[in-house]
Amino acid sequence: MSPQPNTSVSARPASVVNEAIRDLWQRSGGMLSPDDEREYQRLLVEWAAAAGTSVRPTA
Repeated sequence: MSPQPNTSVSARPASVVNEAIRDLWQRSGGMLSPDDEREYQRLLVEWAAAAGTSVRPTA
């Protein structure tokens, strides 16, 4: 069975999500904690949806 797409992804524009990604990296000093990594992965999926692309999961 293939995974279902995440329909709870926000409708924020890609540029807004990109800014959130940049902010996360800046706040973390370039070293993501496990919680930051989960947030980063969520933001990547949201950004891909907003940009009309796909993101391949790392695991």
